[in-house]
Amino acid sequence: MPTGAIPTASLSGGMDLHITLESGQSYLWRREDGRMYENADEGSPWYYTVVDGDVIRVRQTESTIDWHASTDAEGLVRELLRLDDDLDGIFGAAPDEPMLDEAYEYAKGLRLVNDPSFPTLISFILSQQMRVERIHSMTTTLAREYGREIAFDGRTYHAFPTPEELAGATESELRELGLGYRAPYVVRTAEMVAEGEAHPNEALGLPYEDARESLTRFVGVGDKVADCVLLFSLDYLEAVPLDTWIRTAIEEYFPDCDRGSYADTSRAIRRRFGVGDGDDYAGYVQTYVFHYLRTRE
Repeated sequence: MPTGAIPTASLSGGMDLHITLESGQSYLWRREDGRMYENADEGSPWYYTVVDGDVIRVRQTESTIDWHASTDAEGLVRELLRLDDDLDGIFGAAPDEPMLDEAYEYAKGLRLVNDPSFPTLISFILSQQMRVERIHSMTTTLAREYGREIAFDGRTYHAFPTPEELAGATESELRELGLGYRAPYVVRTAEMVAEGEAHPNEALGLPYEDARESLTRFVGVGDKVADCVLLFSLDYLEAVPLDTWIRTAIEEYFPDCDRGSYADTSRAIRRRFGVGDGDDYAGYVQTYVFHYLRTRE
C-alpha cells in the first residue's frame, strides 16, 4: 500500500494543511474524523479526496506531510496541494500593504489547491449565497448519493459523481437533497459536459478574461464562480473572485479599486494584489485576504 512523507522544511514558505483545506477554496477534501470547519485543528487529522478512482489521504505532523493512497501518489499530492509553489518568493514580492502583511502573518503556510475541474465547477455553482460549511455538506451529499463507492484500507469512500452520473439525477431529486434553486443549474451543467457540449478544461490556454468568459457558458455560472474555477482548478493564479469578503476588503481598504463593473473592478484589484509589475499571483493574495477577513476574531 503506497505511503510517503514530504518534509515541510523542504517547502518554500512551509505548509498549513488545516487552513489550506478548510479555508473555503476546496469542497472536495474531507476530514476522516468528520470535524470539517469546526476549528478543530488539534492533533494530526487525516483528510481524504478521490481523484480518478484513487483515494488520497494526507495529514500533517510536526515535520512532514504524510500521504497514504491507493496508488503511488506523491506527485499527485504535490500537484493537488501546490507544494512546489514558492510561497516565500510570492509573498516576498507581494505589494507592501499593511492589511496584506497582516493576512500573510495570520495564515502562513496557506496554499492554493489544484482540484479537478468538473467537481470544482459544480462545487462553486452550489456556493452561491451559501456558507462554506453548507457548500461542503452539499458536495459530500452529491458524492454519497451519486458517486461511485471505492473500498480502500477497510473503509468505503465516495468519489464525486462524473458528469454522466450527475446528469442522471433529476431536478426534483436534487431539490430534495437541499440544493434549492441551484438544482437545475447542476443538472444542466452536468448534461452539457456529459453530452460534449462544453467542458471547463476548454478554458485552458485562453487569455485570462477570455477563459473567464468561456466558463460563463455553463448554467448558473457568472463571473465570480468562473473566477473561482479558474483559480482553484485551472491554474489561473491571477484570478481574483469578487465575493462578499473581497468586496468588503475593497470597500474598507482599497476603495480606489471599486470601478463599478465586475470586469473593471477585477482589473483594478488584480493590479493592486499582483506580484511584480502585473497581476501575477493576485489570486494567492486574494485567498489569504479571504481567509483572514472570514475567520479573524
